[in-house]
Amino acid sequence: MGYLSSGLQIQLFRWFLVLLFAVAWVAVAPAQTIVRVEEDWEMVVGEPDPTADAPQVTCVISPQGNVDGIYATFELNNRTTPDFAAGGLQFEIWQDEVALHERKFPNQSALTTQGEAVSWTQSMALEEGNLVFEITNGSSTTWGSFGGQGYLTFSMCTSMASLNTYNPDVSVANSGVSYAANRVQSLTLKRIRLYTSDGTEVELATPRVVHSLD
Repeated sequence: MGYLSSGLQIQLFRWFLVLLFAVAWVAVAPAQTIVRVEEDWEMVVGEPDPTADAPQVTCVISPQGNVDGIYATFELNNRTTPDFAAGGLQFEIWQDEVALHERKFPNQSALTTQGEAVSWTQSMALEEGNLVFEITNGSSTTWGSFGGQGYLTFSMCTSMASLNTYNPDVSVANSGVSYAANRVQSLTLKRIRLYTSDGTEVELATPRVVHSLD
């Protein structure tokens, strides 16, 4: 009596983390005006195959609770706009299914290192009537340090007054390994930071696994 199997203990712990995340989200989002969102991501490569342009990964961030309007995509190890090209990094702004802008990182190398970990932060912020999307804090063996140099950023006029409709479930549901999923060990949204107009910062540190071979 009173003994729980390890599997049930793990499941209960996962339910607890989901509840904790929900409580934190409800406490912040309705009560404050969110003006900046940062998502920390990590991809761990298994065994890449540069001869097959594999793997290919796309991650999404949207200011709304959907991808029916403006949103951004970050492509790793491929560039699809306006035409497909292997390797490199590309940041794109979309309106529904129409690509509005695209920016490429100068280093267009392809993944070749087994077990390589690639990390980055994708963010969006309201700044003086503009909606700014940006990739920062990128780190990898293939592309070195990336983001924050002005290559992977966009600014556009907006009438949005807050980012309160942001939902991390949209990022998770629309991100993934678009090609050769067997060559990516994991893709994880590791943490989220919300910044409000009064200077408050709230970190949601529960990892959200988008893809895993384990």
